Amino acid sequence: MIDALPISETLSPTTQDELVVAVAEACRTRTAIYPVGGGTSLDYGLPAKAPGLALSLAGLKRVIDFPARDLTVTVEAGITLAELDALLATEGQWLPIEVPQAGRATLGGVVATAWCGPRRYGWGQVRDYVIGISAVDGRGLPFKGGGRVVKNVAGYDFCKLLTGSLGTLGVIAQITLRTKPRPAQSAIVACRFHDWAVAEKRLADLVASAIRPAAIEIVTGPAWNDLLPPTTPAAAGWLLVGLDGSDEQVSWMIDQLHAEWRAAGVTKSETIEPAGAAALWSRLTEFSAGADPASTPCPLAVKASLRPSAVVEFVRLVLEIDPAASVQAHAGSGVVVVRFADFPAAAVSRGLIGRLQPAAAASGGRLVVLSSTHTSELTRQAVWGGVTAADTWMRKVKTQFDPENLLNPGRFVY
Repeated sequence: MIDALPISETLSPTTQDELVVAVAEACRTRTAIYPVGGGTSLDYGLPAKAPGLALSLAGLKRVIDFPARDLTVTVEAGITLAELDALLATEGQWLPIEVPQAGRATLGGVVATAWCGPRRYGWGQVRDYVIGISAVDGRGLPFKGGGRVVKNVAGYDFCKLLTGSLGTLGVIAQITLRTKPRPAQSAIVACRFHDWAVAEKRLADLVASAIRPAAIEIVTGPAWNDLLPPTTPAAAGWLLVGLDGSDEQVSWMIDQLHAEWRAAGVTKSETIEPAGAAALWSRLTEFSAGADPASTPCPLAVKASLRPSAVVEFVRLVLEIDPAASVQAHAGSGVVVVRFADFPAAAVSRGLIGRLQPAAAASGGRLVVLSSTHTSELTRQAVWGGVTAADTWMRKVKTQFDPENLLNPGRFVY
């Protein structure tokens, strides 16, 4: 994936001091800098065009501090999510943030992209767990914010500022996270629906439910056919409710949800058996990366962030544009990820900019491109949508941290 960048060389610092020196030297020579972690999100954002150097963070993966009783951990940004999970598991803890290709994806990259998986509904976002951060700005100056205690309000909130900045404000070097006790049990309860109005009603019912879901997902399309039971007639889609907790909590929530659905007229619902649930959790995590058995190059993958009440209507629009599209909606959080099966280059202007992005904006949100084979058609408007008032302020922030525009130039909204 690093071949996708217009780079002349790759630097691999192994200490934070070496990182500072590398960025400062690039600033002195006005060389563009492309921070790289596991290389799993290099097609996210606008294609890089300015020649420069890749700055690999893979060598920065030390565990700085792990006071398990405090439910915090401090690590360098190059540690992978799989390595971090294994470390936390030794103390019965976890970071409930799921990302595709966890064996490659680095923590720094996850923070930079603000990626979240299906458990966002019940457990929160990346920004909710970052309590301390150290980075190097575009001039080679190190800075930090937050600390190693959960209740830390000193200074500017660099933690939230850098989360989701796509490596354009600073190269993240070190991160302190708050962690959570690892749940003893997880389960998925599913019901199919043949009508999207029924799906809307089931989602509304969950708002008043006595259970507390970890995830509320709506899935439809070919990518899910091998994991969910076939139905006659074919279902329009499936509502999946993920549950985490102690054995007793999960058992109670399963029984309660089935009872609530029966009372609402659901004729058939099922608890996915453990092996199937594990495979389904994995697919829910990996879907955006195209990890399904029949995965082929996807002409367009997008992510829309909407009001939760607008999710079903947006999915309907997607299926109107491409009935063979595969969709995963984090319905409780208002996030919809779509992998189109058919989206010709000519449709980028008409379908993406003309229909999908306005629909997302009208629903109180925004649509961005995750990946596309139509790289020549990917203008800033196509990838990030129309300019907003927030974008104007973000440009002003960018000039303070990276006045020469050397960090991931041209790839983000500014």
